[in-house]
Amino acid sequence: MYIDLKNRVALVTGASRGIGRGISLMLADSGVHVILTARSMDKLQKVKEEITSRGGNATVIPADIAKEQDIKTLFKIIMDKFGRLDIVINNAGIGIWGNLVDFSIEDFDKIMNINVRGTYLCCQQAMKMMIPQKNGYIINISSVVGFKGYPNQSAYTASKHAIMGLTKSLAVEAQEHNIRISAILPGGVETDLSFKARPDLDRSLLILPEDIAKTVLYLLSLSDRAMVDQIFVRRMSSSPF
Repeated sequence: MYIDLKNRVALVTGASRGIGRGISLMLADSGVHVILTARSMDKLQKVKEEITSRGGNATVIPADIAKEQDIKTLFKIIMDKFGRLDIVINNAGIGIWGNLVDFSIEDFDKIMNINVRGTYLCCQQAMKMMIPQKNGYIINISSVVGFKGYPNQSAYTASKHAIMGLTKSLAVEAQEHNIRISAILPGGVETDLSFKARPDLDRSLLILPEDIAKTVLYLLSLSDRAMVDQIFVRRMSSSPF
């Protein structure tokens, strides 16, 4: 196993619900001490309670990924408390939908600020901790729209393409430090965001958050001779292209 997950420290952004919650639970079940972050303290506490009820360990540190100072404070707390960071799951993100002609620049900036800038800053802070360790794994949660497009999703699609560009470049840059960077690109997952984006989808055909969590565990299980740059997880009912 590339990373012995027992007693490792992982940060999951957007951990209060959906994919982030699913990943957090599964990492904790595997012996990882999970740092849960999102804006909602109440929702994060509920995820922590789920983890502890199953015998796992978690720490709640609320932060707004749209705010640079929140991110810097988050990573400082992690360093002060744990002295290391082994895994980062950049999952936090938002979606706002609408045709390009009527789309407000304020909404465009909001998407880019959280999805792209927030992920970029988290990668930056994580690298500062991982380079001295000569070890670590950063996994960015992208989307099917990271390589294809749907109508009325231009801003969201642009943000996920940007995450793919960041991931591809950083994967090469980090390799010399024995740090791995991968992206997971899910199709429709059973989350509130998916329902808002595609209300036409049959809920029973959507990917489960647990499927994405298992994909994270797969990446973490690889030997030090293997590297996966990206994984596209699609719905069984959808086209591969």
